[in-house]
Amino acid sequence: MVNRHLTGAHYGLRDWVLQRITAVIMLVYTVFLLIGLFAMPNTYEGWQAFFSNTIVRIFTQITVLALLLHVWVGIRDVWMDYVKPMGLRLTMHVLTILWLVGTFIYSVRVIWGV
Repeated sequence: MVNRHLTGAHYGLRDWVLQRITAVIMLVYTVFLLIGLFAMPNTYEGWQAFFSNTIVRIFTQITVLALLLHVWVGIRDVWMDYVKPMGLRLTMHVLTILWLVGTFIYSVRVIWGV
């Protein structure tokens, strides 16, 4: 008889697609940011004007969210592959989620000046 443990399997394809989509979003944002950096004057006012644009703020927030989702898939897989005790693994998952949610809330505060 096989002793099966609940490990959270069966989301391989969905996670693979999510990793690719978030990676493309981050790549597009990086190219957009590099073009913006070369196009704007290298002064505080230039930076402030660039990042006060609503489109830039929205794109930045979407990219931060994509980064956090990308991190979640990766670190969750690390915990599932290398942390064998179920209680410790659950604790690591919860702590990671709390850290990512806190990071997202802080990013909203920084990007939107709330």
